[in-house]
Amino acid sequence: MLEAIASYDLWIWHAYFGPASLNNDINVLNESDLFDDLLQDRAPKVEFSVNGHWFGKGYYLADGIYHEWVTLVKSFKCPMDPKTTKFKRYQEAARKDVERAFEVLQGRWQIVEQQARAYSVNKIKRIMLCCVIVHNMIVEDNGRAITPFKEELITNIVLPTRTWNERCSTQLRMYGELRDRRTHHELRNALIEHVWNLPKRGRQR
Repeated sequence: MLEAIASYDLWIWHAYFGPASLNNDINVLNESDLFDDLLQDRAPKVEFSVNGHWFGKGYYLADGIYHEWVTLVKSFKCPMDPKTTKFKRYQEAARKDVERAFEVLQGRWQIVEQQARAYSVNKIKRIMLCCVIVHNMIVEDNGRAITPFKEELITNIVLPTRTWNERCSTQLRMYGELRDRRTHHELRNALIEHVWNLPKRGRQR
């Protein structure tokens, strides 16, 4: 199973390949290193405001199976009013980007969709990550990347030196912030109001 984060330009920002496909998305998320930098308080600072509310962590769009975490914005299974209905439509439309990225991967490299029982787990992982890297190179070479990747952002990064107790206390603190359901609902409610106040799209002829 492949866990990935993709943007509208089909650039894959995060990819983790590991557990077998019989596991659900929650098990894959718990196995991946997506939030490792965040839990260690080494992730880049992301601050923004939505509908008059300030938030200090970025977020990803996810489906209903995921937890109610600060960094995950889920849709509604059964929207009960026009606001949540519109938000569900916008959220699910934006979430299609990762599915489009998967389809492009399968279309470019047939090896991705073939049976792989004869390969070892490490070989399958290397094949998948290689396809993802070459895919991003093609997106960048075609000039379709929304934000060009800058290597200087990840080079010469000096990580803070912490003791064992400091690392444990930092991870516990960030773990509590990550699982703050109140902030999760505040963010989603603010996004609902933001989407609701967007101008209506005119019909094109």
